[in-house]
Amino acid sequence: MARVTVFGAGAMGTAFAMHSARAGLPTSLWANEHDLAAYAAMREERKHPLLPEHLPDGVELRGPNELEAAARDVAIAVLAANSAGARSLASMVREHVAGARVAVSVAKGLEPTTGKRMSQVYGEELSGVDVVVVGGPCLARELAEGLPTAAVWAASMVSVAEDAGKPFDDRRYQLSFSDDVVGVELCSMMKNVAAIGLGLLDGLGKSTGIGYQNAKAALFTRAAHEIVTLVTELGGRSETAMGLAGIGDQLVTSLGGRNRLYGELVGTGDPPDDTLRELEAGGLTVEGVESTRHVRRLASECGVQLPYHDAIHRVLFDGARPLEVLEVLR
Repeated sequence: MARVTVFGAGAMGTAFAMHSARAGLPTSLWANEHDLAAYAAMREERKHPLLPEHLPDGVELRGPNELEAAARDVAIAVLAANSAGARSLASMVREHVAGARVAVSVAKGLEPTTGKRMSQVYGEELSGVDVVVVGGPCLARELAEGLPTAAVWAASMVSVAEDAGKPFDDRRYQLSFSDDVVGVELCSMMKNVAAIGLGLLDGLGKSTGIGYQNAKAALFTRAAHEIVTLVTELGGRSETAMGLAGIGDQLVTSLGGRNRLYGELVGTGDPPDDTLRELEAGGLTVEGVESTRHVRRLASECGVQLPYHDAIHRVLFDGARPLEVLEVLR
């Protein structure tokens, strides 16, 4: 039976460790120095502060000084850093996962300093280990609760993704497999930007009680088309963008989650920079902010027009009013 170690005890890493243990796999969860508050809470109560359920007994919790023990005999290394911390995490665990069969990335974004996808970052840092990326509609809270979830696992060959994912595939976590790594990773990045935009409408309507349901539907559709446009320009497949990794993840992220929340707060009039700092101080990573910059850059390099994503960029970085997103409904 494959031994699983989840490196990183944020909300998603912890939720995945919980599912892994429930699936009957020997599972370790390693908290690094960035996870100290969560680690302290889990040591005391066996419960992550951002998740509703306690850790199953099958999760072996390890602290920052127990990396070697956490990684012992690991076959499936789950890398649960966010996109900004992926390279740092890889450098920390590199020698400990050299014998692993596969490294699985759950981050959804591009590396801020280089714009590289997570598969590229981990491929550079963990030579000799196959890399699998995870996409699709998977909120950490629901995964931790054992609620039905569907996800896409992608690798350079479908067989690699299947070999890595099959041990986790069950009725609570139903998997599809793909070799469209580019498409899955770009969809996973862009859906966070789309969610910020719909959150802006939630914020705009908060004081007036206006739901903007028609506008939300129009912008959701506009975002889906723009995701297809950029994904296909960069070598991904349209069916990936119109599937679980794209429109599926876009939907769940737009209904709830930290990126939508950030958009809502900005939509009520809170300054974007201050709002981001406050959320991050509370332990919430809002990857969609940096992803908004990446989408603008990639669209410019490809020579494509993405009016909805561009409107979000103007609101976050150019001082535009949140109402501007209502000008790109068609």
